[in-house]
Amino acid sequence: MKKHLWADFITTVKREVVPALGCTEPVSVALAASIATQQLTGKPVKIDAFVSPNLMKNGMGVGVPGTGMVGLPVAAAVGALAGEPEAGLEVLKSITKADVEAAKAMLDAGSVNVGVAEVSNILFAKATVSDGTNTATVMIADSHTEVVSIEVNGETRFIADQKAPAAQAPAKVNIFEEATAQDIYDFALHAPLEDIAFINQSLELNDALSQEGLTGKYGLQIGATFQRNVDRGLLAGGLMTDILRRTSAASDARMDGAMKPAMSNSGSGNQGIAATMPVVVVAEHVKADPETTTRALMMSHLMAIYIKSYQNKLSALCGATTASMGAVAGMTWLLGGNFKQVSSAICSMIGDITGIICDGAKTSCAMKVSSSASAALKAALMALDGIRVTGCEGIVCDDVDATIRNMASLANGAMTQTDVQILDIMVHK
Repeated sequence: MKKHLWADFITTVKREVVPALGCTEPVSVALAASIATQQLTGKPVKIDAFVSPNLMKNGMGVGVPGTGMVGLPVAAAVGALAGEPEAGLEVLKSITKADVEAAKAMLDAGSVNVGVAEVSNILFAKATVSDGTNTATVMIADSHTEVVSIEVNGETRFIADQKAPAAQAPAKVNIFEEATAQDIYDFALHAPLEDIAFINQSLELNDALSQEGLTGKYGLQIGATFQRNVDRGLLAGGLMTDILRRTSAASDARMDGAMKPAMSNSGSGNQGIAATMPVVVVAEHVKADPETTTRALMMSHLMAIYIKSYQNKLSALCGATTASMGAVAGMTWLLGGNFKQVSSAICSMIGDITGIICDGAKTSCAMKVSSSASAALKAALMALDGIRVTGCEGIVCDDVDATIRNMASLANGAMTQTDVQILDIMVHK
């Protein structure tokens, strides 16, 4: 076992698995606007925001928490008026009805403008806020909370050390250059429990979000629809139905602006939900003890991060699918599987659902989350019976790590043009 990687694994999970209130792309814009307002003495009267194409795609149609509205303009407005800069991805946690009304007034007055920036960054948000006298500009790049510059009236107040990220990048990459899926599996099973117990917060937050979604007040009501049809006798209960019901319900609530945080994974609340809820449901089904549940959740979240680490932060490949590949690891192990079966399950999922597109964050993401969760249980059950998509089929190899890299090559290569086409369709509808 590569125990020398364990401390870095823990650091990585703590960095990538964090609470987030609302979809992280509009929240990133809200955060930039909030930090810009913090530099001013007066109230915001005008906001201009520019974002990368990928961020525009993910922010156009998703609910903004507490507002009852969708899109980047309201996120920028409410973030500027009432955001808490120190709260990071929970920047909107304290907004009030009065704040939302003030934001709507700014929108009605044409005081908020959002456009696409011509930048190479996959994830980029720039917000310029004016109070009528002074102007502040904040830029966030490469991760949802990474502030790279702050300007006030054209004067630079802060600029990120351009040398530091370059110096740090190899250390971050080396964790996963040296690590394999086997190492992640070994870590989850043998790391000291007290070192990984923090992952249980993902259960607490995402299960609470699931319960909120089951009220049937949010989005397309995917989770509530499953429940209604169980009650009607049209669907049977059982493990598959419970996984679909509870996982999609959390996404329903999250994508329609519920004022409850999700525990995110790799910068996405839906990815956090997809890596958490199927594992939670299986753990309950097999009556796993707390330690076993904790280890399964850690396996799921770290495996999801490992798989995602080979891909661009945002892409045309639906992130819920890759996060569910983390979940299938935890699920397969909970159901009695070993590493060979965990690997088989991941490979089968890659052979099954690779290529599901990301056409922006929106309420229908709950359907993709439920489809991914369904594929995960299917692959887990196949693996337990010694059945898998073989290395002779498609992009799947016999080796799980090679298969993961093949999927990433597709996401980072040919699917970049798919991403351009998706955004073009979305903005010209």
